[in-house]
Amino acid sequence: MHPIEHLRYVARAGDLSQDVLVRETASALGALSSDPLELVTVCRRILDKYPIAGALWSMTARVCASAQPYRAAREFVSELRADATADHAADALPANAAVCLLGWPDLAAEGLGRRSDVTIRIIDAYGEGAGLARRLAGRGCDVIDVPLTGLAAACSTADVIVTEAAAAGPDAVIAASGSHAAAAIGYVSGVQVWCAIGMGRALPQQFFEAAASSVAEEPWECDEEVVPLGLFSHVVGPEGVEPASGWQRADCPLAAELLRPAI
Repeated sequence: MHPIEHLRYVARAGDLSQDVLVRETASALGALSSDPLELVTVCRRILDKYPIAGALWSMTARVCASAQPYRAAREFVSELRADATADHAADALPANAAVCLLGWPDLAAEGLGRRSDVTIRIIDAYGEGAGLARRLAGRGCDVIDVPLTGLAAACSTADVIVTEAAAAGPDAVIAASGSHAAAAIGYVSGVQVWCAIGMGRALPQQFFEAAASSVAEEPWECDEEVVPLGLFSHVVGPEGVEPASGWQRADCPLAAELLRPAI
């Protein structure tokens, strides 16, 4: 398949996990010519289709900023595969904890699926919670499928609430709708609220603002929302769990050419 057709296929594929999206995009970019203008144009187009995928922003920024763009893409894919965020999230939970998740968070669900001692309360954000509940129950996990109307009761009585950032900036994250309410409930109830920010998802402010602009109009109709970082007690990332207060990270340089409109 021609690389441009490959990227069109990726763009039409709908809901893809960020690791799959990055791998497919990197594969297509590797087959393009060495024309830097073509490379930037293609990167802008795929970001226009997936504006809140933090890892995609990071990979395309590294590609555009590198003198060896295809090597930069391969190296980033390798870093993504080695990301230990899911392991850190699972390992740091207290024994026999009651944990709340929203929707189907890729990283958090992967890690918690290895903890048979915890009770996982999956809040059914945008209709995906039931599917994840069935999957984790099939792996022997103790799972409770919670309707969205039970968000307050589930979160206020949990030991830990775990949300997952699609993208993160210095002061806020983009997460599944319902995450803001869950984090606020945890904040006022004294429940720990963790945000999993996987490899590649921590962005410079300008990139984060561009990503967040896609959920700014009529946010009550979006599947994602912007959540202030101040509502979280901890951040979970590739290096482990750390207090959210003072957290700073950027997984890519600022490649300003990516902020221009897609052609």
